[in-house]
Amino acid sequence: MRRNLPRRWACLILGGALLMPYMMAGVLVAGLWRGVSSDLLMPIQVGVFVAVLPVVAVTGLFLPVRALEVNAAQGLLGARVETPPRQARRSWQERRRTAAWFTLHLAVGGVVSGFTLAVVPFTMFTMALPFVGEPMPVLGLTAEPGWPSLLWAAAGVGALALLVAGAAGAGALLAALAPPLLGPTPAERLAAAEDHARTLAERNRLARELHDSVGHALSVVTLQAAAAGRVLDRDPATARTALAAIEQSARAALEDLDHVLGVLREDGREDARKHARDKGREDVGEDRREGRREGHREDGEAARRAPQGTLADLAALVTGSGAEVRQDVGDLSGVPAVVSREAYRILQEALTNAIRHGGGTVRLAAAVQGDDLRLEVSNPAGKRAGSHGRGGRGVAGMRERVRLLRGDLHAGPDEDGWTVSVRLPLRPAP
Repeated sequence: MRRNLPRRWACLILGGALLMPYMMAGVLVAGLWRGVSSDLLMPIQVGVFVAVLPVVAVTGLFLPVRALEVNAAQGLLGARVETPPRQARRSWQERRRTAAWFTLHLAVGGVVSGFTLAVVPFTMFTMALPFVGEPMPVLGLTAEPGWPSLLWAAAGVGALALLVAGAAGAGALLAALAPPLLGPTPAERLAAAEDHARTLAERNRLARELHDSVGHALSVVTLQAAAAGRVLDRDPATARTALAAIEQSARAALEDLDHVLGVLREDGREDARKHARDKGREDVGEDRREGRREGHREDGEAARRAPQGTLADLAALVTGSGAEVRQDVGDLSGVPAVVSREAYRILQEALTNAIRHGGGTVRLAAAVQGDDLRLEVSNPAGKRAGSHGRGGRGVAGMRERVRLLRGDLHAGPDEDGWTVSVRLPLRPAP
């Protein structure tokens, strides 16, 4: 409390300073209404003080004072106010809460400021009375030398102590009311939760993309490296082909990895800026806020422009895998782009699992049947039969993609080994 008292007192003085224009206008209006001259330096009048508070409340509804008050509450009162998310338009709920805080701050600050201006000089004057040695008028009374002057000095010290206690209590009151009145409204919390959910969904999508791309690349690299090692001496041409496939797969995986890390770095920098704003260490102007919004739009556009495989790239996927694949692929040109991208990733993951855990020739089928896209990847059981999807996110990732598109997936062993069968609606219902 002692450590926070000077700063909280400064916050109360700030409230009194913000109240002064309203008081000056109120004194002028009162003087004109009564038909007498007004003195702008006159002491605070209770009637004018009470009359201007509704005006303060009304202006608090429309003036953009929330950021100022949040900074004052955090920096001077020491209150932990959760920084509300920035919105394009202010809600009336937020306006009312801000107006209530603004009015309370100015009212309490005005009272404490007025008593500070009165009590501090009074205390200094009464403490000097014992040294004057002659009668002095005090509050309409006469302070005689001797013991009466000492009593006046004690009264001045007592008034100062009451002022300090009152300022401490007023500061504690404002610090306690700052979080509920200046913090996020329920609507703002809901908007922040929705934004957080969208961020998590995007990160989960990036994680799936990275898992499928890098996992497939590593499986291809392992298979091709083993093949190159077996034929390096007797068939250098085949070894060079395998090494070329390794290079192509590794380059594609690095591109995907660089894209994902770039997006995550942008998210990390935004989280750091938001954390700095929460602690009140960053004063952001409107131009910088606009710049951040432009940056987010550019990041989103960059993410959308990032190369993503579709069913049109299926032949290259199969060729680069290095596995023996028997294809049965129909006309897929009419598949919507969203379904095509997800189907490509599903086939990529299924082919990766077949290379990693299966053995022999892989059978891959893809065709449009009615309003559905049918996919099937099967392979004979290898040395680790039944291990598809264990210890990783392969089958779980495919299942998430299928569920998002309102489709069906079956992945499991059968009499021929392991089969992944998928049905994806071409136009999923919302």
